[in-house]
Amino acid sequence: MTTMTQVRSEAAIENARPVDMKFEVTAIPVSDVDRAKRFYSSLGWRLDADFVFGDTFRGVQFTPPGSLASIHFGKGVTPAAPGSASGLFLIVSDIEAARAELVSRGVDVSEIFHVAGPGHPPVPGLDPERRSYHTYATFKDPDGNTWLLQEITARFPGRIDSNTTSFASPSDLANAMRRASTAHGEHEKRNGGQRDENWPDWYAEYMVAEQAGKPLPL
Repeated sequence: MTTMTQVRSEAAIENARPVDMKFEVTAIPVSDVDRAKRFYSSLGWRLDADFVFGDTFRGVQFTPPGSLASIHFGKGVTPAAPGSASGLFLIVSDIEAARAELVSRGVDVSEIFHVAGPGHPPVPGLDPERRSYHTYATFKDPDGNTWLLQEITARFPGRIDSNTTSFASPSDLANAMRRASTAHGEHEKRNGGQRDENWPDWYAEYMVAEQAGKPLPL
């Protein structure tokens, strides 16, 4: 038997704003903590902590540039086998630049490849249309934990809060502005080559729509 209290409670749950649950950290299994620390330091990642508690626990935390989430590794951190972590995605706005930087830091990075869609085999080179989500490169840490670079410049609809626009770094913002500039040039051509005096508004609309996965302005 359904009571009015139950109905009100269910309605309150349905209409309530979900509690924020921000993904903070993932554990990476390693066999040699100091070796792993040197590797992730060499990537230019920020060292947040290196805590030692007695002989049973040591926790090291790094955060990739522009990331809101971090990694933990150490002693007593995870029971997983060293090197068993895979499918660790690092999202970049320019995969060629990201790969080049890693290579300059001495990292063995795969060649860039793309896939036509989910379940399709990898094909060498950039996606011909430079579509978001389609282009990748991989590298491993000394234990064999596998990282995947994925180029994303425009999100699928609903993937981010449409009321929030943020950029991970000055480079990320600059790349977004370059894409907006290129699109705006095409916009001015369609308007007979006339200068658009409201270009700041157009840029802003384009950049917000691109990040939110909404239709881009024409």
